Amino acid sequence: MKNKTCYVTTPIYYASGNVHIGNSYTTIVCDAFARYHRLKGYDTFYLTGMDEHGLKIEEAAAKRGITPQELTDEVALATKSLWKDLKVTHDYFIRTTDLNHIENVQKAFEKMLANDDIYLGSYEGDYCVSCEAYFTKTQLGENNTCPDCGKPTRRVSEPCYFLRLSKYSDKLLKFIDEHPDFIEPESRRNEVVSFIKSGLEDLCVSRTTFKWGIPVLSDPKHVVYVWIDALLNYLSALNYSESNDSNYQKYWVNGEKVVHVVGKDILRFHAVYWPIMLMALDVPINFKLYVHGWILMKNGKMSKSSGNVVYPKDVTSRYGLDSLRYYLLREMPLGNDAIFSYDRFIERYNADLANDIGNLLSRSVSMINKYFNGEVVKPVSYVNQFTLDVEKVLNESLKKTDEAFSNFRFQNGLIEIWNAIGRANKYIDETTPWILAKDEAKKSELNEVMYTLYEVLRNVAILVSPVMPDTAYKMFLALNVTSDLQTFASLGFGKTISVKVLEKVEPMFVRLDMNKELAAIEKEQEEAKAVKKLELKPEITIEDFDKIDLRVGKVLEAKRLEGSDKLLVLQVKIEDEVRQIVSGIAKNYKPEEMVGKYVVVVANLKPVKLRGVISNGMILAASGTAKDALEVIEINKEREYAKVK
Repeated sequence: MKNKTCYVTTPIYYASGNVHIGNSYTTIVCDAFARYHRLKGYDTFYLTGMDEHGLKIEEAAAKRGITPQELTDEVALATKSLWKDLKVTHDYFIRTTDLNHIENVQKAFEKMLANDDIYLGSYEGDYCVSCEAYFTKTQLGENNTCPDCGKPTRRVSEPCYFLRLSKYSDKLLKFIDEHPDFIEPESRRNEVVSFIKSGLEDLCVSRTTFKWGIPVLSDPKHVVYVWIDALLNYLSALNYSESNDSNYQKYWVNGEKVVHVVGKDILRFHAVYWPIMLMALDVPINFKLYVHGWILMKNGKMSKSSGNVVYPKDVTSRYGLDSLRYYLLREMPLGNDAIFSYDRFIERYNADLANDIGNLLSRSVSMINKYFNGEVVKPVSYVNQFTLDVEKVLNESLKKTDEAFSNFRFQNGLIEIWNAIGRANKYIDETTPWILAKDEAKKSELNEVMYTLYEVLRNVAILVSPVMPDTAYKMFLALNVTSDLQTFASLGFGKTISVKVLEKVEPMFVRLDMNKELAAIEKEQEEAKAVKKLELKPEITIEDFDKIDLRVGKVLEAKRLEGSDKLLVLQVKIEDEVRQIVSGIAKNYKPEEMVGKYVVVVANLKPVKLRGVISNGMILAASGTAKDALEVIEINKEREYAKVK
């Protein structure tokens, strides 16, 4: 019989910069999962960490004039500090530069090499530095771009070691078929099956064109491909392949729950490459894969390069930690994307936190103090017609929440908890305690109402504690709940015998003024843009610049591109040729303002199609700082140009 254990992991995050709320979601939801299983009595091990090797790190460090180790040390320290601020209760923070991990990766690589699951060959193809991934021609996007991130790939030619994915494709399909819940949700499972059936090509698992990685033990001029390195962290953290492997045996081999939580963008690595690696290493595939979507902004996926990013401290510094933790888990259904917007955040803050749970606590404690000097006692019997329905709703919510939280459906579980909160708020209106208090003969019925509200709040505090630890603590304090009645075993209506609540409770969540908050946030964002340092692209040489052909052109016509608020379609005369150029200046110039201007054009830029319209060139424009409007570079109109009529 397996031990009652839970091993939950986030992906290890790439050490390339600050963690935004999209990354934070994974860590927070795994923290809630770990907290909930500890609450249920599971021996729980929660792993997170940093992926610190690869070409991208090497290049980023070189750009800053520091070593890759110095860069990763800096990012790891900042990330650990953030997780502490977000009250993440991980048991181990692994770094792929840890000595024990390096040794484990080298041993695993040599084992697969000895078994002929890894072989030496040569690779020529397209590589995405940003995703640290190789792609075939059929997988590439337009203009040889990465199918995952959209950035240009590099053509790579070098000797490499390969992992025999093709050898295990049938075995992996059989495993997935026999374990239908191996990948959830089902839509992601179907995606993986389709990918495998389309034909697996052997995976390049080493590099020789950079050095920042784990050297192959038997062939040190090769470094281990970053994804092989990264995936093995899940075993390294448990001391796999070491003499003292008790954690590996307890949490992986014999564990009851082993859960990997990943975003949809790294599904293939975890659902295909990782289980095949385990097969090659003769390690049991004893994990379940939960795949979530992305936290998007209103105008698309978060991107540091476009400035379309919200960081956790942007929210927590203004609204507190629990409001962020609650919002992320309440808004994200497993497998689908969710949108973060401040107006939606404030709506849910006011409705769910200030109005529902906050108001229920403050009203209930206030009434218990007003009517019974803060004391409430378990009734001998229940006489109010609405009490039994409240108890029924609460007990149903407890059962459904347990099922949801245990199976990573946190959105569903929170909906169930708020059903119980909503029923309790309605119960106050139904029972009208202020009327019962006027009749001495109904004092016992009034006590019943107060006790019922108390028990709903006590149970709610236990259930929300994995998601909102600070809120649960405040509720337990206000309700004066003893430690034995804060446990999973104490869930259920009617466990409290008697209690005296606090005399006064400060509001947990103060209702927000939507317009004021949005105005303040917009002001903060504008100020942040104003002080943002100018970020320069990598240096170029005079030879690079000499490749650019700059010409003067006259704008003959201009109109807005239909369906876009950023793009203008210009007809520009350059010498004797009229070209169509699409330019992203519509927020700074009206079409009629551009007509007649003499502008500088990059004339030898490869034509591209933007929103279905061909653009043959580029108009030069610039801004002084991040807060300045974009200005088109104009040529003196008074001067005559022989080639521009």
